[in-house]
Amino acid sequence: MRVRFTKMHGAGNDFVVLDATRAPLDLNPAQLRRLGDRRFGVGADQILVVEAASRPDVDFRYRIFNGASGAEVEHCGNGARCFVRYVREHGLTTRDTVRVETMNNLLELHAQADGRVTVNMNRPVFEPAQVPFDSEGLTPRELAGMPLWPLDVPDDRRSRKAGTRQVEVAVLSMGNPHAVLRVDNVNEAPVAELGPLLEAHPRFPRKVNVGFLQVLGRSQVALRVFERDAGETLACGTGACAAVVAGIRLGWLDSRVDVDMRGGRLTIEWAGADATGQWAPVWMTGPAETVFEGEIEL
Repeated sequence: MRVRFTKMHGAGNDFVVLDATRAPLDLNPAQLRRLGDRRFGVGADQILVVEAASRPDVDFRYRIFNGASGAEVEHCGNGARCFVRYVREHGLTTRDTVRVETMNNLLELHAQADGRVTVNMNRPVFEPAQVPFDSEGLTPRELAGMPLWPLDVPDDRRSRKAGTRQVEVAVLSMGNPHAVLRVDNVNEAPVAELGPLLEAHPRFPRKVNVGFLQVLGRSQVALRVFERDAGETLACGTGACAAVVAGIRLGWLDSRVDVDMRGGRLTIEWAGADATGQWAPVWMTGPAETVFEGEIEL
């Protein structure tokens, strides 16, 4: 079968976007992996499938698949920004504000006049069981009311029988699981070493995205993210949200923060608890760009 696609990126986090609004598009994991393969396919961190809405209060539905494994995943902030640009550029909507449903979320996306997109990323979740994170038997260190969880990891990632060391992580969900640890210098952070160990840590039954956060000031941070089943990516929207939310709760950051990643800058805003005592939604603003379009035989 021949499939038309659009290649897009948001701050270097790249996507293959497919239109399934007019007819179903049922690709198997092998075909999805072919699309995501950077040598034999188009190449992408994630594959986004645009579908017609299944309910009257939203405009579209979209599904997200990991480009390396072909597995469906819950959420992708950079992908959400590319989504709204895609549906506008392809004449699927003329609205500046679009509501979409994902596997486990409703997202509100706002196209800005300068070409950037603002996304309501919904409320963060801190309850360990809902992340999900197995906290049984662990005693966290509390900092400004936010728990930092101690996790043991091997000294040598090549041998899990070697000695262990302990790292402290903030744990939360932005529709997908995140572990955030603070580092002194993000350029020297052991992302390639610690990322895989924490991603597959047994305390995270669905694996976890791992953020390495350097605080540059109360309104600016640098971040690298090791994503589930993808490795380190140039940017991660939910990872940027998780890092800023953790930093605000831990008392390190103000409510509006610029996040510098290797692929570009995102701006994250979070007000903390709202007037009802609930956690407020997180807002993310950043770029979304079309790279090229084409067809591929699958």
